[in-house]
Amino acid sequence: MTQMPACHLTDRFGPGATAAPTPWQRTLVSMTFALMLVSLWALTHRYNGFARDGELYAVQAMARIHPSLATDLYLQNVSQDRFTVFSPIYAAVIALIGLQPAELLLFSLCTVVFLTAAGMLARELFSVEAAWLSTALLIVTTGYYGAYMIFSYSENYLSARSMGEALVVTALACHFRGWRTATWLIAVAGMCIHPLMVLPGVLLLLCLGLPTRLAVSGAVAGVLATLAFALTATFTHGTMPFMTLMDPAWLEVVRERSQFLFLKYWTVNDWGLAARPVVCLTFTALAVPDERVRKLCIAALLVGAAGLAVALIAGTVGPVAILLQGQAWRWMWVTGFVSVLLVVPTALHVWRAERCGPLCATLLVLAWTFQGIDSLACADAALALWLVRPYITARTGQHLRWAGAALVAIVVLWTVANCWTFAFSAIPESGREPIIVGRLREMFGLGVSAVLLAGFVWYGARRIRSMPMVALVAAALVATSVTILPGSVKQMSAVGSPAEIAEFADWRAAIPPTSNVLMVPTTKSAAFVWFTLGRPSYLSVDQSAGVIFSPATAREVRRRSEILAPLGDPDWRILSAITKDRQRREAGLPSKPAPPPLKLTAGMLTSVCSDPALGFVVAEPNVGFNPVTHVHPGGWNRWNLYDCRRVRPTTPVAGPPAAGSPAA
Repeated sequence: MTQMPACHLTDRFGPGATAAPTPWQRTLVSMTFALMLVSLWALTHRYNGFARDGELYAVQAMARIHPSLATDLYLQNVSQDRFTVFSPIYAAVIALIGLQPAELLLFSLCTVVFLTAAGMLARELFSVEAAWLSTALLIVTTGYYGAYMIFSYSENYLSARSMGEALVVTALACHFRGWRTATWLIAVAGMCIHPLMVLPGVLLLLCLGLPTRLAVSGAVAGVLATLAFALTATFTHGTMPFMTLMDPAWLEVVRERSQFLFLKYWTVNDWGLAARPVVCLTFTALAVPDERVRKLCIAALLVGAAGLAVALIAGTVGPVAILLQGQAWRWMWVTGFVSVLLVVPTALHVWRAERCGPLCATLLVLAWTFQGIDSLACADAALALWLVRPYITARTGQHLRWAGAALVAIVVLWTVANCWTFAFSAIPESGREPIIVGRLREMFGLGVSAVLLAGFVWYGARRIRSMPMVALVAAALVATSVTILPGSVKQMSAVGSPAEIAEFADWRAAIPPTSNVLMVPTTKSAAFVWFTLGRPSYLSVDQSAGVIFSPATAREVRRRSEILAPLGDPDWRILSAITKDRQRREAGLPSKPAPPPLKLTAGMLTSVCSDPALGFVVAEPNVGFNPVTHVHPGGWNRWNLYDCRRVRPTTPVAGPPAAGSPAA
């Protein structure tokens, strides 16, 4: 077995070039690298709180503390909450310290474990220095997988995916350290947290433990078995156990709401993002002589390819409900993660290669960090150059080295020019942190600028021979982290906080615990209804995420959206909106701006309140019917709470409805 030579912490300090560093010198350098990672994360990330699926996992946990929330449309039928033990864990932490602190604590824990385990994995495969840089690149890049840039690993909000990803990476690190028992115990624990995200990690571990030929044969056999399963379900019309077919009405809602489940709706850009890690892993497998690394590349490619094949079958044959719900395209996340983890060690290795080494290394890094060019084209160019390397003459090699130097110079100039522009442009956001921090975020948001910073710190810590200078760099990084990190993890929304719950005590007292509440405009998040009012939400686009798991939920989403037709088109019809926008672009027309939300009128309120399932409506305009008006300084000042029983002419109400009433 051939292993890449590691760079050691020698030849760095003191006037002599041969003295090895002392333990405290090693500690100081390690602290400097760790502070570099903290600073990079603070500069390039922002904690998003109840963003996207973050609020869905939060309401799943809150429903275990407040059972009335379990009657919500998202949870009342089959949902993803039935397949995870994450919710009880989350609920236990919420019960101890509160909703927002629990979310931030678990998010921070998952992020730290994910990055620490990634560094350990890179250290087992390469060197200490390469591990630090690999972790830095994981921080700087956004690990998109799937379609429409919806999902990425290591997201900036808390979900069961966050914990599942951290456990997968930890299991991989344990595997390469030779801790077999710990590897599979962690993998099993991960399957209990998020089976869909951890399954590809388990498959990756299996591929690593098997001979390559057997792993390939197993992947092919698995795909063929899936095809046979789907065909059997289609021919038997889904009458056999676990072979339920989606009926046309259910399938239409799923397609409209979650078009990313079907590979036929993926765009050229989506396929480009899926191809980039494939190209980079192929490059690494060809360029790096370590057999362990090659096997890891092949295993990651196998898992990703098998996932896409299964997803293609799921979306075209049947469709069989359980296969679509399995969302095998998610397996690509491990392919992307492994690809990014190996970019830096691969670049460091090929940099020393004659002729095209520096240019290939530069293109490989730019494929993940440079926003100004086609990332897939960069990766393709690096792979093509490496493949023709044996045929490159010495003279051509010299020209390619010049081209590599020129490319680095262009990138540096581009970065400086953009940073200069940011320095004198308006800050798009204010109120969260000082202006200087906002400008730094814009600058390091370029990606390649953060890579240059990481490279500068890494090179300096390895070459500086003065320990006071290293300590000075560490102190500067401490100051940066202390200044920027609080703004990076600050929860900007007061939703669900004790202060906001107390502020809306009158509304909470007026609404029975199980009464559905509608927010107008309907495009608003359900988080306010769930976490501040503590009540089920009538309908929001986030709640419609559950249509993939339940035909009953799909039917109810459609029914409620028809009730809300006077307030605008259903926002869960995402595929139709995307199709119309694409047709306008193909016709040479500009994208149609979203229409402004309609303001509630008395007629609209009467219409939507005709549904007995709707108990209360929250809206800003006062259209009569004796609402409870919120009078308090802030964004909710003069908003109104309408009791639908007051609006329905046949059911007048003299006071707040009692729990257990029809409106509840």
